[in-house]
Amino acid sequence: MIKREYWINQIQELWKQRSIIWLSGVRRAGKTFLCQSIPGVIYFDCELPGVRRQLDDPESFLDDHKGKTLVLDEIHRLTEPSQLLKIAADHYPGIKIIATGSSSLGATARFKDTLTGRKLELWLTPMLSEDLKDFGGKSLKKRLRQGGLPPFFVPEKPWEKGYEEWIESYWAKDILELFRLERRHSFIKFMELLFMQSGQIFEATSFTAPCEISRTTVQSYLSVLEATYVFHIIRPYNTHMPNEIVSAPKVYAFDTGFVCHFKEWHDLRNEDLGYLWEHYVLNEILGRLQTHNVNYWRDKRGHEIDFILRAGGKVIAIECKWKADNFNAANLKSFRARYKHGQNYVVASDVDSSFTRKYDDISIKYVSLNELIKCVSE
Repeated sequence: MIKREYWINQIQELWKQRSIIWLSGVRRAGKTFLCQSIPGVIYFDCELPGVRRQLDDPESFLDDHKGKTLVLDEIHRLTEPSQLLKIAADHYPGIKIIATGSSSLGATARFKDTLTGRKLELWLTPMLSEDLKDFGGKSLKKRLRQGGLPPFFVPEKPWEKGYEEWIESYWAKDILELFRLERRHSFIKFMELLFMQSGQIFEATSFTAPCEISRTTVQSYLSVLEATYVFHIIRPYNTHMPNEIVSAPKVYAFDTGFVCHFKEWHDLRNEDLGYLWEHYVLNEILGRLQTHNVNYWRDKRGHEIDFILRAGGKVIAIECKWKADNFNAANLKSFRARYKHGQNYVVASDVDSSFTRKYDDISIKYVSLNELIKCVSE
């Protein structure tokens, strides 16, 4: 069993603060194997009727496992999942629990009592750069082409049939059970189009005719996909200046392998690598920083910054380039003409040691992906 040391360390650190951890993430991100690889855990699969019967009496169950470390996988299958966790947090401080589910909404929709202050959350994203070390140091290009879900990444060649099987499982186990949507064809068509247009500005009306749905339904479907982490909505950063894009979001697919599958990309070109690298950088920001607060910036003249982060009253601008030599400073100059204060980064796959270059009156730091995370975390 592959031990994902980065994520195990994150779990151990969170347990120092709270005894209950809610681990979320998309289907097949590796939640079950990650939990089973934690030393000393006792694993319970809540999809099994026999396990659910054991948990029907929370106090007796917890009495039997005092001082233990428990995994409650797919906890949203329980009738009242919050009851057990609340009792454990309030009355059994010696028990550590990690509870999992395929989406945040999959759990909270059935939680009858608030767990505020009783649990911490950890979002297991597709594989990070730290994970590549644990998976035998396999290449970044393979990660971009086959994606970051372990069952898709591990095989030597892309598992093309697996992407369609994942979609079917997602529809059956996440969408039908949690949201009770009925128009399967329209929803799947919408997903496919989003995968093919990943990273572009989202225009709801462009999906109404091909998916045979209303604009309102388009927005509803997008909300479902965001709640289940399958697509990330990146909204524009602005201060309502007249020449800025203020409302149109960008929508990014959760995984590069699915993007390649639906675009039918087999042999990646340099321009494809640059496009996928942008997705990979976003995944690293989301996973390492455990945040959803990422924006992009664009003005009406077409100047654009890939990602904007805000920290300590400053605005951090991030440009993603597969090769550092491909960077042009025009967009950052335009951005900094409006927003003077903050750091500027170019994150490129071929930067090993960071360096700084001056462009007129602004300084831009070229960094590796790992260095970027360190810089923006400070």
